[in-house]
Amino acid sequence: MSLTPDLENKKADIKKLAQKALYDNRFVDELLEGILSKKDVIRSNSFNTLMMLSEMDAERLYHKWNLFSELLDSENTYHKYIAVYLIVNLLSADKDKRFDEIFPRFYALLEDSIVVAGHVAALSARIIHARPELEPRITEKLLDIDKTSQKHKYLLKAGAIDSFDSYFEGAKDKEGILRFVRQALAGDSPKTRKKAKEFLKKWDKQDA
Repeated sequence: MSLTPDLENKKADIKKLAQKALYDNRFVDELLEGILSKKDVIRSNSFNTLMMLSEMDAERLYHKWNLFSELLDSENTYHKYIAVYLIVNLLSADKDKRFDEIFPRFYALLEDSIVVAGHVAALSARIIHARPELEPRITEKLLDIDKTSQKHKYLLKAGAIDSFDSYFEGAKDKEGILRFVRQALAGDSPKTRKKAKEFLKKWDKQDA
């Protein structure tokens, strides 16, 4: 397959490429190959184009769900990062609730590299907004971060706190979340301590 020149351009117009992908099936296939490229520019442009395309029309990529699902098991950190983001973007089109099938594998990534795990935690609120009925299961996974083998647990907790802040009003286990965030105040990450302090100021009625 010949490569679209713009994919090798560091200043590529991503919006223009996404609009092209709306109507060009061969170009979509090229983008799907591009996210696996060893060339950073091609991989980045392909990923950013697919992200914008999935935001414009998630149905356009939904039939490629299995491809992204398979990437969750890749040994390549960037491939897993790509899969996590695109799967979350496709939830609006997931009328078959295929996410339920991959839920265990998706949240097993909390044990993965901190790069991937951190994004899983931070994106959890978006999953809950798309699938509110999954909130108790997802909250349980996030509250169990201390049970993971992550070395830098407090960095992972920063992403979890961001998610909690986004859906706290609708959370079932509010007290569990508050305990989690209070405990994070004693962590070794200044970033996480700051997020915890801001969260508690906003949501903890005991501090009111």
